[in-house]
Amino acid sequence: MRPSRKIQFKVPARRCLLKPPLRIKSVSTKVSEEEFAALEARARARKLTLSEWVRAELLEPREGESGAAGWIETQGVLLGEVLALRSILINLLFSVSQGKPVTAESMAELIARADGDKSRRAMERLTAARATAGTTGPEPEPETEMAAETNPEEA
Repeated sequence: MRPSRKIQFKVPARRCLLKPPLRIKSVSTKVSEEEFAALEARARARKLTLSEWVRAELLEPREGESGAAGWIETQGVLLGEVLALRSILINLLFSVSQGKPVTAESMAELIARADGDKSRRAMERLTAARATAGTTGPEPEPETEMAAETNPEEA
């Protein structure tokens, strides 16, 4: 009988656990000798290769820009303002249609209530939109929201 031998498999060691995504697309442009030298100098100043520097310059957000997260935040702010204006308008028109006088105090209350929950409502709408992305048709509004918007006394 032969002695048993352990069989060992060699697994290649990985140098890096997280590899950057494979880059398969390119962006190119023509530049003059002087422009090329200026680009190389800027890359060297940041201790990067020309490719690394160009990639960073093209993909890093600029002052006033904030990338994808900033875009979502901007959408939330804009949507919140639109929803607040909608709420004010609907409630104002409802009051006028009921023959109620529009006073400075009633307007201040409408504005305060609209401003109070505009961020929450905007985030709810954005979250719902992301959750239903790819479906057809508008999402129905919850009944409680409509009641609060159309009747200022029920809020």
